[in-house]
Amino acid sequence: MQELSGHINANPAASLLLAAMVIASLIGLFVSPPMIERNLFRPYWLLQRREYLTLVTSGFLHADLAHLLFNAFTFWAFAFSLERTIGTEAFVVLYAFGLLASDLGTYFTHRTDPEYRTLGASGAILAVLFASIVYHPKASLYMLPIPIPIPAPLFAVGYLAYTYWASRQARGRVNHDAHLFGALAGIAFVALADPETLANSVRIVFG
Repeated sequence: MQELSGHINANPAASLLLAAMVIASLIGLFVSPPMIERNLFRPYWLLQRREYLTLVTSGFLHADLAHLLFNAFTFWAFAFSLERTIGTEAFVVLYAFGLLASDLGTYFTHRTDPEYRTLGASGAILAVLFASIVYHPKASLYMLPIPIPIPAPLFAVGYLAYTYWASRQARGRVNHDAHLFGALAGIAFVALADPETLANSVRIVFG
């Protein structure tokens, strides 16, 4: 218990965000499903019905348990170490920036579609992931089903290329626009808040 308390004290923002994400999603999935419907982000109705709160609340709910588990694991894998690296205040700003940037990308892509709706923390989490890659360019990532570690910069380039391509296809349930804008927001945040780190990361990657 003391170890857990120390972990939370060292990472207060990441701990609170992860708890809020998991608890809100579980309540929506298993206790009060109408809560999910009320908090979907629907770009077409954002201004017409003033659904401004869904810009934030949609980022704490998930469509199913697999969606929640994948996002929670990715957040856990990168958020706690990143908060210790950049500090709690900067981490909170990064997460909010990533969430709103992913909403912005979704809004401009789907604002004319009255049927489109989305939810999930993926955009904000990708901002955390890509900021972490900038801070740790020598790291490697594992991605199933690939059984070998992938250099973080190579993963970043490949993921951005794939997400851009997928966002242009407009198929399936995955909100690739949110993923793309969230990932770019993570890089942009470091460029604005800590340009020396970004420059150093570029030097490491390109020699």
